[in-house]
Amino acid sequence: MNDFDVIEIKPNNIRGAYVIEGFSSIGLVGSIAANYIVTLLDLQQIAILDSPYLPSVSIVREGVPHSPVRIYAGQIGENKKDKIVVIVSEFEPPPEILKSLAMTLMDWVEDKRCRMIISPEGIANRSNDGPEEEASKPVEETPAKEEVEGDKAEEPEVTVYGVGSTARARELLKTNNIPIFENGVVVGLAGVLLNEGVNRDFDVISILSEAHAEYPDARAAATAVEVIDRLLLHTNIDTKPLLEEAALIEQALKDIAKKTNDSEEMAKRRAREIMFG
Repeated sequence: MNDFDVIEIKPNNIRGAYVIEGFSSIGLVGSIAANYIVTLLDLQQIAILDSPYLPSVSIVREGVPHSPVRIYAGQIGENKKDKIVVIVSEFEPPPEILKSLAMTLMDWVEDKRCRMIISPEGIANRSNDGPEEEASKPVEETPAKEEVEGDKAEEPEVTVYGVGSTARARELLKTNNIPIFENGVVVGLAGVLLNEGVNRDFDVISILSEAHAEYPDARAAATAVEVIDRLLLHTNIDTKPLLEEAALIEQALKDIAKKTNDSEEMAKRRAREIMFG
């Protein structure tokens, strides 16, 4: 039995599609970016990802229940000739299931003859910079602006980098003037997908956007969306609404995470009571 199963709920032909992976991680960059793209492009849900390892919850929006991991698809580009697939989840996969999850996604994407995976990811370098964080920064990074007396300085521009699993992917980054992340560590699902892309000679790009680790970072997500637009959509995508709704998005995702943690803790407590009386 597979740890994960893709359950298709609508017929689809996504051959040649660009796939955006939007699981939660540092700053919830992937999740915020993926949700925004789905809404902006009015993509339609075509499948879900199911697993006993996923949280036992339903995400209810406007009265409609949704799976913790949803897969959307649609058409983009001039004359709608290109295809896009977006995988959305508000939850961060625990380390022990990352490899199994990545293998399932890669198998499905290859089986569907998709073109590329793009994985927006947060890197925690915009706050609490210390020796470890500093060591992982590429040398060309511009130092963040400091706060001025009595007033808060303008928020520094979000720095973004790219990593490609193949020479083709790296060339695409260079062509679009996206700085290459030369040295460091890419953790989580994005890192596993990059390695699997190398193993399979499949194009995987991770977009690394500097994000606050302590809370959802809509500014970092907006920067990742702009880079995705530069790579794929070429629409001069408007991220202003995303920034304007940042507080609402952040609070909604915090509420989902808290309610999920509370419900799982309650379930564990009930199990202990049943076991020990």
